[in-house]
Parts: sequence; structure tokens; C-alpha cells
Amino acid sequence: MPAVTEVCYPADALTAFASQLLARAGLATPMAFDVADILVTGDLLGHTTHGLALLAPYLAEIEKGAMTRDGAPSILNQRPVVQLWDGHRLPGPWLTLRALDAAAAMASEYGTGTVVIRRSHHIACLAAYLIRTAERGLVALIQSSDPIVAAVVPHGGLTPVMTPNPIAAGLPTSGEPILVDVSTSITSMGYAKQRKEAGERLPGRWLIDATGVATDDPNALFAEPKGALLPLGGLDAGHKGFGLGLLIEALTAGLAGLGRADPVEGWGGTVFVQVIDPAAFAGVDAFKRQMDHMVDASHRSTPRPGVDRVRMPGERGMALYRQQKASGVRLHPAIMPALVPWAKKLAVPAANPM
Repeated sequence: MPAVTEVCYPADALTAFASQLLARAGLATPMAFDVADILVTGDLLGHTTHGLALLAPYLAEIEKGAMTRDGAPSILNQRPVVQLWDGHRLPGPWLTLRALDAAAAMASEYGTGTVVIRRSHHIACLAAYLIRTAERGLVALIQSSDPIVAAVVPHGGLTPVMTPNPIAAGLPTSGEPILVDVSTSITSMGYAKQRKEAGERLPGRWLIDATGVATDDPNALFAEPKGALLPLGGLDAGHKGFGLGLLIEALTAGLAGLGRADPVEGWGGTVFVQVIDPAAFAGVDAFKRQMDHMVDASHRSTPRPGVDRVRMPGERGMALYRQQKASGVRLHPAIMPALVPWAKKLAVPAANPM
């Protein structure tokens, strides 16, 4: 097969391109920029399934009226350090950024703040939100679930009951922030789909087919009868991932009072956002000293055979983020072809590669 030529795009040009597409599709301009910024940040961090790969589906949602184009969330309940919002199916990235701002404001006064959002649209890459809070010396926790999707089996079961239910945490240090962004299933649906379309198998037996056999074949997730994603831990220790997935269901759908027990409303998310200010506890410097120790101790850990060195969560992503900011973003080969028809339809000039 001929070699694939790598194409890089300036990050700012991709953000402008995505923002113009979203605005031309009808999204309010400030919302369009925030959504574009979060999507491109996902690609900068190397999360190719949750960056601009989501833009074409988002545009389709706007076109059919499934994503609200303008407006504001409603505050359904609040106390000094907590708020419950109805997101009215507004763009998930815009809502989540507003929730982070609100939670940070509460944390600056009380030490912590939590916002739970019901009826958000999809919120894209969770890690993409964390850099801005960590750089302010704040700890941020984000969790999400999608009530209309069931793709992950409970431990010991064959019938899926929940989404991959990701959890993310941004932890400030004296250097690069620690960025934890993991799903409570072994992998995501987006990654399995990417491997299927590339004609490749998964790195491990991360799925279960309809007969209960663990497999690395991504086709098992899409064939009839359908297979499902295994919880984190797989067949042997999947009770751990299943338990974490249930916790996220509780903190999103449970606290929101809206989830899988209710009628289906469309692709979207229920979101938990919490910000903690270390200054309200032992202090930011004390927090960073402890995290710096963990970073140093982990880096000094003797790597096992086949591993060059131990890395912290988000370390590779932050290195890639800095590199791609400077030298251009390498998009997954399927992304730009999916956006070309939208660019033509909406009369938006395509982003030029470097």
C-alpha cells in the first residue's frame, strides 16, 4: 500500500474553520468558538476520537434541531456550593465551560463548588477542559454519562447497561499538570469504530461478543447480534470498572434526577463538574509539593521490561499539545474528508494545511 502523507494544520486555523462551520450552521457565535476550541484542544492532546472527529456529527445535530443553537441554562436548584442546571440541550462544551466557571467562583469563596447538568448535549473530550483550571492552581473533576446509550456490560453480564462513563481530573503541579481522563470501560466506542474502519484489531480483548467471549475484533460491537464493551478490568477484574461506572451514574444521572429511568431525549450528556481550591485546605504550595513528589517518585520508578520510562497521566498529551501548538495538528485521516461536504454546504473555506 502507498505511504500515507502526514498533513498538519495550524491549530488556530482549525479552530477558526470549526467555529465558522458551527456559526454558519446556526450556533450562536460565542458558543461556536467555545465548541471549536474544545474540539481542537482534544486533537492537540491526541484524543483523536473526541476532537474534530465529533464536528460533523455535531453539525448534523444542529441541522436537525437536536442541539439548541442559543440560550442559557436554567438553575433548577442551588445552595452556596452546589447548583443543578437544565442545559436545554445546549452545546456540551459551552455548557461545561460555563459550569467550570461557576464551580470555580464558588470554590474561590467556599473552597469547593459543584455543578450538575441535566439535558446537556455531548461534551466531547473531558481532558480538554482541565488545563485551564490546573494552570490556576485549582483541582477540577468532570464526569459524564449519556442516558440514551447502553454499550458497556455489567460485570458478569451480556446485556449492556451504561455508557463508558468517563471521569477526568486536572491536578496542578509545579510543572505540567497531571491530566487523568479515563473511561470506566476498557475502551471507548469511538476508538473501536476507528479501528473497525481502519480494518485493524484492538490492542487487547476489550470487547465481549454476543456469546460471552472476550475479543479484540471491533466488528463484534457492530455486528448482529451485537457485542458490547467490557468494563475496566475485563473479564477478570471488571467488577472494579463496573463499580466506578455505577458511581458516575449516581453523580450524574442520580444527582440530576434524570437518566436511564426516563424517556429517551436524544444524544447528549448528564454532567458532573466539581472544582476544589487547595488554598482552602493546606494551600496551593502544599498541594503542589505533594503532587511534585508523586511525579518525581513515579519518574524514578524502575520501568518494567519493554517500557522506556514511567509517564504520568497526561504527560504524553501535554507534550503533544505543546508540540502540535508549535508545529501543527496531525488530524486522523478520516476527519477532514468528513468535513469537506459540510464546508461546501455551508460555504466555509476549508482550513489550509501547513
